[in-house]
Amino acid sequence: MRRAHKVENRKKLLLALGIPAGILICSYLGISVYFINHFYYGTKINGVNFSMKTTGEVESHFAEQIGNYSLTVEPKEGLEEKIVGSDISIKYKKSRGVKKALKGQNAFLWPSMFWKKQIIREDLGFDYNKRQLDTRIQELKSFQNEGKSDPVNAKPEFDGDKFVVKAEVLGTKVDQKAMQEEVTDAVQRLEPVLDLDKTECYLKPKYTSESKEVIGACEVLNNYSRASITYDMSPEQEVVDKKLISTWLTWDGNMNVTFHEEKVGEYMNGFVAKYETLYRTRPLVTPSGKAAEVSGGTYGWSVDGATETQALLASIKNGEVITKEPAYFQRAATHEAQDWGKTFIEVDLSDQYMWYIMEGNVALETAVVTGRPYDHSTPPGVYDVLWTTTNTVLVGNIVPETGEPEYETHVDYWMPVTHSGIGFHDAPWQPAFGGDMYWTNGSHGCINMPWDSAAALYSMVSSGTPVVMHY
Repeated sequence: MRRAHKVENRKKLLLALGIPAGILICSYLGISVYFINHFYYGTKINGVNFSMKTTGEVESHFAEQIGNYSLTVEPKEGLEEKIVGSDISIKYKKSRGVKKALKGQNAFLWPSMFWKKQIIREDLGFDYNKRQLDTRIQELKSFQNEGKSDPVNAKPEFDGDKFVVKAEVLGTKVDQKAMQEEVTDAVQRLEPVLDLDKTECYLKPKYTSESKEVIGACEVLNNYSRASITYDMSPEQEVVDKKLISTWLTWDGNMNVTFHEEKVGEYMNGFVAKYETLYRTRPLVTPSGKAAEVSGGTYGWSVDGATETQALLASIKNGEVITKEPAYFQRAATHEAQDWGKTFIEVDLSDQYMWYIMEGNVALETAVVTGRPYDHSTPPGVYDVLWTTTNTVLVGNIVPETGEPEYETHVDYWMPVTHSGIGFHDAPWQPAFGGDMYWTNGSHGCINMPWDSAAALYSMVSSGTPVVMHY
């Protein structure tokens, strides 16, 4: 009896345990069957939550999504345009990918969904009319280039101190081929927005600020511009430095630098014109207070422009930083308006008077007799004493009829100023000096002086002393 009772109790216990287990097993199997046709909880396909959804529901969603698809094209000018699905006859095309994704989740492992989310990426199948898309792209205002600006290359620019790279400008014209490809790719990826600027659909300049050609051109330009040549033209200075040199440099579309040597020659022509005084008219005021002008003669600054142009070119190419004088054919005393300086001989041909001025003060003055007008007029102009000598016989031109010199005259002091024989000398044969004597008893062009004045002048002057003769 007791034994039968124990058996009965064991059956009851097994029954009590088996029923819940059976329920759990049936529930597990039922849920597993459910997930044969449904995606796990937490499943996302292409970013959309499809928890507990069937493949049919997924397909319906994507069919609706594609049917409502539109692409917003954003140009950098800010005027958005749209390409909608109906423009290109877009249609969803079922694929095996969704069903394959469902089968791949393993329905019997559904408990794993509680601690592991399922992220699926599927390329959705769809068709569209390519010809319609091409036509729609070409209709976009952002695709049209009429009236839009071209891209501008990066280029060298002188900033006042050196050449630097000026950045490129893209402009507003699109690269139509690139834009067509980017729009087509965006549609094929079902992208909602296409930024034309970020996708580099605009025409690009040939050179950017990173281009080695532009950077190299700047290096060449700065190499030329490192020179600085200062011409000492006291009291002034002329400086040829980077600010000026930069205006003589250019570059072509391939960033090849050209140093315009002809510009250096043009500059030097202006330099010569500014500082050359030979043959130039100069103003002066005589010690007697008379205002006059003097022109002609052989004295004055004369710059050797051709030689100095070549020297300047070499200095620039070598990057020299120097202070110098230009090459001269001949020099004068100063670059001031009266380039003969403060020590010189002055002869007033109208007043028949002369002065020797030393450091701005009159050291000697005397009346003189100059060349007889019209026949042997003394030439006005600025000259210098060629040499000085004593006990000289002055010999005139040969007279063709006689074959003899026009004159042979002994002088004690001789100070010529022209190679044709014009100069200062003593003239004891003159009965008087100054006044109108030169009209009747004028010389053959020389400046006749009293003997003692000639002797004094001879002791004061030397080769190179400026001589100013004027009316």
